[in-house]
Amino acid sequence: MIAVRDNRDRTAFAALFDHFAPRLKGFIMRSGTSAPQAEEIVQDVMLTIWRKAALFDPHRAQVSAWIYQIARNRQIDIIRKENRPMPEELKEEPGAEPDASQILGVQQEAGQLREALAALKPDQREMIEKAYLGELTHREISVQTGLPLGTIKSRIRLGLERLRHELKDLQQ
Repeated sequence: MIAVRDNRDRTAFAALFDHFAPRLKGFIMRSGTSAPQAEEIVQDVMLTIWRKAALFDPHRAQVSAWIYQIARNRQIDIIRKENRPMPEELKEEPGAEPDASQILGVQQEAGQLREALAALKPDQREMIEKAYLGELTHREISVQTGLPLGTIKSRIRLGLERLRHELKDLQQ
């Protein structure tokens, strides 16, 4: 790991990959993740290790502990992203076309949502758009913006509370 960190040594990284990839896959699959998804997570973890090798400090953790922590965090991010509540789809009868009042209602609700989003503070709106429209995890937003994870979570929470308040009439 030191050779990867200090010299960007590809041979050393290949050895790390060969050693840890099968172990990480097994570790991830034991928690109930499917084999294809576990392979994706392992690939993502190994890419993260390559990119963030400079952050490794042998005085703070062993290589294996550092790598398994990255894997665990990535797996949690994916689980959270999959469990994120998605808006319910409109259920329609086959062959039934929505009438004008339904179309108008949906358009009005969409307009109210746009207005409520526009009324948010720019930093809150940006975080909500990245999380819900861009489908990014909080950690991905943090990496992308350079902001602390707690700041991201606070802005999303405050923005959603304000949206909930602004759109309370739609819930009835």
